[in-house]
Amino acid sequence: MEELLRLLAEDASGSELARAAGEDAVARDLALRIRAGIDASKKREAELSALVDVARELASARDPGGVLDTIVHRARTLLGADVAYLTLYDDARGDTYMRATDGSVSAAFQQVRLPLGAGLGGLVAKTYKPYWTADYPADRRFRHTSSIDHAVGEEGLVAICGTPLIVDGAFVGVLFASNRTRRPFSQDEVSLLGSLAALAAVTIVQVRAAAETAAALDQLSAAHAGTEHAAAAHDRFAGIVLSGGDVDAIAAALAELLDVWVVLVDAVGNELAVAGDTRGAVVRWQESESGRLTRVGDSWVVAATAKGERLGALVIGGVDELSGADQRIVERAAVVTALVLLFRRQAAEQSQRAQADLLADVLSGAADPRTLTDRLRLLAPNRRHDRLVVAVCRGDQAAVRARLAAPLEDKLVVSGPYGGDLVLLLARADASAAARELAEVAKRTGATIGVTGPAAWGEPLVDSHRQAVRLVGTMLRLGRSGESATPDDLGVAGLVGAADVDVQAHVQHVLGAVLGYDAQRGTDLIGTLRAYFASGQSPTRAATALHIHPNTVQQRLDRIGALLGDGWQAPDRALDIQVALRLRSALA
Repeated sequence: MEELLRLLAEDASGSELARAAGEDAVARDLALRIRAGIDASKKREAELSALVDVARELASARDPGGVLDTIVHRARTLLGADVAYLTLYDDARGDTYMRATDGSVSAAFQQVRLPLGAGLGGLVAKTYKPYWTADYPADRRFRHTSSIDHAVGEEGLVAICGTPLIVDGAFVGVLFASNRTRRPFSQDEVSLLGSLAALAAVTIVQVRAAAETAAALDQLSAAHAGTEHAAAAHDRFAGIVLSGGDVDAIAAALAELLDVWVVLVDAVGNELAVAGDTRGAVVRWQESESGRLTRVGDSWVVAATAKGERLGALVIGGVDELSGADQRIVERAAVVTALVLLFRRQAAEQSQRAQADLLADVLSGAADPRTLTDRLRLLAPNRRHDRLVVAVCRGDQAAVRARLAAPLEDKLVVSGPYGGDLVLLLARADASAAARELAEVAKRTGATIGVTGPAAWGEPLVDSHRQAVRLVGTMLRLGRSGESATPDDLGVAGLVGAADVDVQAHVQHVLGAVLGYDAQRGTDLIGTLRAYFASGQSPTRAATALHIHPNTVQQRLDRIGALLGDGWQAPDRALDIQVALRLRSALA
């Protein structure tokens, strides 16, 4: 057995382990199972690393053709396939056509079109679901056509796996991996191809959007041909968009080009970007309703609109007059700004949908935690998720999202709707601290927020979410809407609603201020508090029981009030304190 352990530690092969086990069948089987588990873990790690590399490579690609070539090459490499190819949806003709291949040798195959529902790829395009087969020519599940079978036969393909490319519910195309010999595709391989397809779909849409932006800028340049200054502005804005720049860079470029100050606000007046010297400036934006530059007092305003929707406004100042060419530059900047704001919102919406899907799978408890972990790493690569605090928000979800700000936003790992509530998973080690940070959000939005945890990823997190849902229900029944609380904040009611109670932590939450004071100063305020409640909240009877003067008891009670806060003698708070005293005695 020691020899087997040594070989496992040295990453020995399965055959070496089998030889070392000899006649001991049990030891051999156990060692081979451990070896298989190690190999599977390494494979998952390698696949995840490869997907991250693919994401980086796709993110840096700007040419649509280059993106597609990268996708099919990576698919062929990751799955060890003979041929990989990608078809795109033709909205005008209602079918898909071959757009990129890797490993293909047949001209007929490279020009084939797939009607919806025909062949394996047509079925994927029609149903938006992945399909795979070890022997396509003999598989009767698919509707075979002469043109498709001829192309597949000329390429010599036998085993085929196809998965859809979908973004925002819209079908983009199909990604395939195939072999020229019989080969079954495992669930892991299908899942890996699906992950690559998801990355590919988003990248294709983003590259298309960037190309459309560049085309829009070219049209603007042609329509407003002017001075060299205007041409330089066009090139500057185009470079910002195509390099992935945000509205800050557009505002800075505009301020530099025209030697002005620039303020960008959103549709409700929130400041999004500032450039130039705005000291003493009065920013007025409400008056601008069109895409034309308008003089407002000492400044100019132009609305940033896209698809008929006003997304914000650019306010320009710091200069007495703007020439006609300069005014067109500002209007061009507003168009570019609107496009960037629209892309940013679409990206945020895509991220929110992906987070909502992940959150539903996590909290349902039905999916494999390892697969969910891989998805989380792709969505939030720089967020820790070993222990998470759960916040269930019941109320105006949009208002809660809008109020989330640093440091909460910096610690937000996943958020989304679930069970009619907004659920936040926060990388926090202390639920009480998270509840305090969320208190202002609850107060301003009127939402009721229950906070539990921290809990480990998997079933403990599911249990913590259930506890948070019960907590919110208890808070509403107690009339504590518009607040943020942990189970400990509800005292006895919180203990009753909790599935699992840390009694020591609860006692510390209720009596910690008094216990800490006693520990630091060597006093016994906790004993006075116990005697006070034991005597029916009578300072005189408590003084008799403690053999001290009533004035001394009153002085101690005043100190206790300062530590516990106003209202500690009210019925609800008094009950919580008495229960905590009893629990402390039981622990002692």
